[in-house]
Amino acid sequence: MVDVKSFGQRVTESLEKVIVGKRQSIELVVIGLLCQGHVLIEDVPGVGKTMLARSLARSMDCEFNRIQFTPDMLPSDVTGVSIYNQQSKQFEFRPGPIVGQVILADEINRATPKTQAALLEAMEERQVTVDGVTHLLPIPFMVLATQNPIEYEGTFPLPEAQLDRFLLRLRLGYPNIAEEMQIMDDQRLKHPLESLKPVVKVKEILQAVSAVKQVHISPAVKRYIVELSARTRNSSDVYLGASPRGSLALARAGQARAAILGRDHVLPDDIQALAVAVLAHRIIVSPAARLRDVGSDRIVQEIVLSTPAPGGSFEVGKK
Repeated sequence: MVDVKSFGQRVTESLEKVIVGKRQSIELVVIGLLCQGHVLIEDVPGVGKTMLARSLARSMDCEFNRIQFTPDMLPSDVTGVSIYNQQSKQFEFRPGPIVGQVILADEINRATPKTQAALLEAMEERQVTVDGVTHLLPIPFMVLATQNPIEYEGTFPLPEAQLDRFLLRLRLGYPNIAEEMQIMDDQRLKHPLESLKPVVKVKEILQAVSAVKQVHISPAVKRYIVELSARTRNSSDVYLGASPRGSLALARAGQARAAILGRDHVLPDDIQALAVAVLAHRIIVSPAARLRDVGSDRIVQEIVLSTPAPGGSFEVGKK
């Protein structure tokens, strides 16, 4: 069985060769990979969103496809089409770019709602249906989507059903002065992405994913997760709270974080560290809270601070 801690370190160190000074964001991407979940990278242009996705693909021995979303893109441009072969006199499926293992959905909010909807089946059920025929997607399958939250012209905000399919949402932010100078030095002769080599194979990924599922979650931590989700539904600042899918996502992410830190059990610390990344994009802020300039990140942070964390031992076989 693969050592998940070693696996996480190898992938993290590989990504850090390209993405400077963003270890926390990189670890979130690795957690998404170990959970076989999808990641939404939301930030301003030029901070390395696309580079992070491309670096992850380069670090794994997986098939990588990039979809550059535009307003005129059709659903068939994503899923693929059936074309009639006159020689065989049968329809043949020509797969679209969504049929791959690591998919970069660049500027996903530039696609129309109809095209965005084409991603729902792929992200949730790991399959695409074209002309009534279902085609299974390869394993592993992960979507890394990017969007610019500042520019709204020519964009279509992701609906709640689409956002809920993403396990995590992360932001990179600007580098500090020393980090930005290092980026300039690293790219003086060539881009570090060009020399990036795979550090893990598909077999190792699948073994690590299986190992993460074995990480123990005590009843007390499970209750803590559910209480956090429930409080998003009962908050006066929230119009729509996190669904049970949010609780499941938080539990899975907690297992992955525990595993890459070398533990076989989840701690409340894991849940607290991941709550904003997992839950904030799943809630709709009430109009009154928006008028006060209160965002979803702040609401989740306040819920975490106000919810008592369980105590005691959380290891296997202990209460």
